[in-house]
Amino acid sequence: MQLEFVSVEDFYFALTLETRLLHEWNDAALVDQARLKLMAHYGEPSTIAAARQNTFNYVFRVSGGEGTGAMVELLDWGEQLRLNSSYGLVRAPDGKVNRLESFEKRPAFAREVADYFAAQLGLPLVLD
Repeated sequence: MQLEFVSVEDFYFALTLETRLLHEWNDAALVDQARLKLMAHYGEPSTIAAARQNTFNYVFRVSGGEGTGAMVELLDWGEQLRLNSSYGLVRAPDGKVNRLESFEKRPAFAREVADYFAAQLGLPLVLD
């Protein structure tokens, strides 16, 4: 699996409308560590929300292997580090987000993505 960073210049809000939570870590120190490592590795975040509790959001497109075409987000929400993805979901023409058969594989996908970021950034992203 490869994750291609979506820069702020290429970001548009619709990318993340169909993402849902894969996992979250309730650890303020991990949030700070992730912020620094993501900034050092990828530069500016893809987007910054106007909310006080959300200061960074890095968005990636999945290419190669399971999940190709899905979006992945690594973001902060207060003292939580959140991993979101559109894996196993599809937006219908009416705007509703529907589950695909692959939705049941989201826990395994979450482990794969967490392992990817752990290897790329040296973050201790352990799924419990």
